[in-house]
This record gives sequence, structure tokens and C-alpha cells, in this order.
Amino acid sequence: MATSQDHYDRLLGPIYTWMLGEWPQALASARAELEALQVPMSPGALAVDLGTGSGASAVALAEQGCEVLAVDNCEGLLDELDRRRGDLPIKTLCSDLPGFASELARPAQLVLCLGDTLTHLESPERVAELFAVVARTLAPGGQFLITLRDYTRPALQGTARFIPVRSDADRILTCFLEYGDDIVTVHDLLQLRQGDGWQLQVSSYPKLRLRPAWLCEVLQDLGLQTELGLAGRGMALIRATAAGA
Repeated sequence: MATSQDHYDRLLGPIYTWMLGEWPQALASARAELEALQVPMSPGALAVDLGTGSGASAVALAEQGCEVLAVDNCEGLLDELDRRRGDLPIKTLCSDLPGFASELARPAQLVLCLGDTLTHLESPERVAELFAVVARTLAPGGQFLITLRDYTRPALQGTARFIPVRSDADRILTCFLEYGDDIVTVHDLLQLRQGDGWQLQVSSYPKLRLRPAWLCEVLQDLGLQTELGLAGRGMALIRATAAGA
């Protein structure tokens, strides 16, 4: 089975923005999500976007005046963001998620980890390591916002495990989920039109089954105040706030 980085490099990276509905829709969705989540965006604030993908959230933050560090381990997606960011105050970093701290010149007012990014990490221990890094780098009163799918809820059964993602005249992307004790194996099936026929590309990678309440406990042990709620599309939302000055 591929790692999540291998999976994105080989299959999902080249179609990631298409999967979100192309760039204008991806950017509009990111703007709406940040507004719905009541993300604090002050001009000049330093924000970190972990698992930025092709950078829709990073661009939406920078449009509001934030200085953004956009972090991902897929170079192709960061190249897309570099082509689109223009003069916006966005710096890209190709790294694993905890590596962002070495690039910060000052504490961050905001750290985002949206869209199920957290479940891509290798183990719960790596999640705890990331949380410790974030806790050390947040400014007083700074916020750490996480959205993720709660794969610890009852597993999907039978044909419900087949999830259509997006299709058009030339591409069809379908996802199949296979549940284990600690992980969900995600199988992505991409069909590409080739002349009069179709070519099938298949790749799989693991996602962690992380219990949101446990994530809150880890953050609280690090001195952060947490709120657990719901975001759009059935995602769990965790808002963690550093102690004030």
C-alpha cells in the first residue's frame, strides 16, 4: 500500500483541483468555509495552512491580509499554488506537517488543518507530535482549527463504501473505503478516457481512525482550550485556543 504522499504524487495530485470542481469553485468554497468556521483573519496576522493542497484556503486567508505559510508534501500542488498566488503574501513549504515550525520567524496567530488532512499522518504518535509543535508556535490567544472525518463512528457497510467523487466526459473518480481496526484504507479508482476507450488507474493509502474526543484531550494536556463541534459535509470541528497574554 502506498503512503499518502505516494498516493498524492502518483494519482490525486494531478487531479486534485479538478476533484474540487476546478479552481474558481475551490476558491469560492474555501472562502465560504472560512467564513462559516468564523476563522479570525486580521491584516498582518501570521497564518499557517497545514495540508494546503493547491492552496485555496491559503489564498482566501491572504486575500484578507494574512501572511500565510502554506505547507504540503506534494510538490506538484505547491507548484500550482505558486502559479496562482501572484503578489499575495503566501510562502510555500514542501515538508511533512511538523516541519513548518522551522520556517516561522514569529508565533502564529492561526494554524489551520482542514479537510481531513490530520488523518493522513502515519500514526496517533505523529498526530500528538504535530499538536505539540503547534502548541509551541501559537501566539497568546492564537487558534488552531481542525476539521476531520470521524472514522471511529460505525463503519460503512456494503455498497455504501463506494463513494462517487466527481465525473465529467473524460474522467471518473470513485472512492472505496475498507475499514480496519485503526485505519481506513482508501482506494481511489480513476477512469480516464483514452481515445475510444478508458484507462483505469488505482491507488490505495491509509487514513487514521482518530477519535475527536481523544484529539481534544491531547490538546488540553498541552495547555490549549478546546471546543468540539461540527463543520460542513459531516466533518468534526476542533477549535483549540492558546492561553492569552
